Amino acid sequence: MLTIDSLHVSHGGSLILQGVDLSVRHGEIRAIMGLNGMGKTTLLKTIMGLVTPQSGKILLEGLPIQSVPTHEIAARGISYVPQGREIFGEFKVFENLRLGTLGKPRSERKIPQDVFEYFPVLYERRNQRAGSFSGGEQQMLAIARALVSRPKLLLLDEPSEGIQPSIVNEICSILKKIITETGLTILIVEQNVDMIMQIAAECAFMEKGAIVENCSVSDLRADESIIACHMGV
Repeated sequence: MLTIDSLHVSHGGSLILQGVDLSVRHGEIRAIMGLNGMGKTTLLKTIMGLVTPQSGKILLEGLPIQSVPTHEIAARGISYVPQGREIFGEFKVFENLRLGTLGKPRSERKIPQDVFEYFPVLYERRNQRAGSFSGGEQQMLAIARALVSRPKLLLLDEPSEGIQPSIVNEICSILKKIITETGLTILIVEQNVDMIMQIAAECAFMEKGAIVENCSVSDLRADESIIACHMGV
């Protein structure tokens, strides 16, 4: 599904990504973990075309996208939920969701019904201002907005940030159901170890702009020293 080969990104004369190599298989949830400032968010932004790489390749289903504009990357099937969610608080829930369809031809700008089936609270409160939602509800809205375009690959940046554990668990259950029913692929940047243990199959650790270790989540469960080594917990 997604292959990243020797990706380098610089900013202000400093290398942020230093030869990142990563692959994500169709229909899996792969996590990227690491401490703050290691380049995780920059990696997602580069995949999405929001940051231009200095060198390296990003392949989506075998086709290069590292020089493709963001709107075209979205049209090819990648959606991005940024850290902090970035929903429009003054807009109603339904209006936020409609924004996710704008890349489609006018005749196809409809919100799929199954989005409301996965997130029923959004249908129940579709005419309510998004800014009145709790942090967890806003995160659900941000994910749903990314899903209305029917992406092949969903990029999630710190989706558990500022959300109570019960809502994190609910989001994990919903995402796993979506993957089972649709074959969606997810690349998630996250520091919440409990969330990764619940949702992901494979995990990559980033340090100083490079992937330094790949392992399965079952390996993390069996050997807690892996987490301690890379996360300091």
